[in-house]
Amino acid sequence: TSILFFFFFGVCSAQLSTDFYSNSCPKLYSTVRSVVDSAIQAEARMGASLLRLFFHDCFVNGCDGSILLDSTATITGEKGALPNANSVRGFDVVDRIKSAVESVCPGVVSCADVLAITARDSVEILGGPSWNVKVGRRDSKTASLSAANNGIPPPTSSLATLVSRYNALGLSQKDLVALSGAHTIGQARCTTFRARIYNETDVEASFAQLRRNGCPRSAGVGDNNLAPLDVQTPTRFDNDYFRNLLSQRGLLHSDQELYAGGSASTASDVRTYAADSNAFGRDFVAAMIRMGDISPLTGSNGEIRTNCRRVN
Repeated sequence: TSILFFFFFGVCSAQLSTDFYSNSCPKLYSTVRSVVDSAIQAEARMGASLLRLFFHDCFVNGCDGSILLDSTATITGEKGALPNANSVRGFDVVDRIKSAVESVCPGVVSCADVLAITARDSVEILGGPSWNVKVGRRDSKTASLSAANNGIPPPTSSLATLVSRYNALGLSQKDLVALSGAHTIGQARCTTFRARIYNETDVEASFAQLRRNGCPRSAGVGDNNLAPLDVQTPTRFDNDYFRNLLSQRGLLHSDQELYAGGSASTASDVRTYAADSNAFGRDFVAAMIRMGDISPLTGSNGEIRTNCRRVN
């Protein structure tokens, strides 16, 4: 088993390092940061959108930039998948970041790495922890609509579904809870939480009423109306998300399941993070780094896209 383990671990983190671009693109981090900064200054919600792009990339065949590809005659992109359609956003910001990076070091930095760095910057700018991002990924030359439809857990997921999906990618229950804390920022569409606020019992009454005001019961009416995932501080990266779960104010079914889904260990993690923002920040960073290690393309696999929307 030790041989298997080393083989698996080697595949997971082959050639990713925090200093991969230190010689080939020394201005990389400051260049990315300035574009992310101005995008979030213009719209605070963009930080959550950029962070989510990294999740939705890594959960589909690894962190390979596949989510950024537009559909062509030969590629069916992932943007139209159920978890992504009318939902993922920020592609124009990624275009601006990539263009800025290309101007300081053309043909060097992958779109997959741009997403990883952008996710970290977004968290830090909104008041969350920072970390050294492992880089050295290359970009996929293809996308998978079916993997996106099957791989990204929907907001209706049970805890068992969430755990098994994360486990399949080498992520633990603790990683699941910590990464779900990304929902301390950002917004969700009425269509993703309608069933919860009208039909579920483990939802605090005044919170359900507040959300019903902007999300009519009838399907098709107000489907794209937005509500904050964290009702208190929707543009600040903090631990209020976990406090909300303790008081049955998780917006999505999948959020509340972390506390009410029948697992003593995930409920315990929720309580820990609600009480201790440092513990949350520490575990979130560790989980983000682990997620960033999922099946990267390295060496001569894949390519370095010049334009994140299309293969070279």
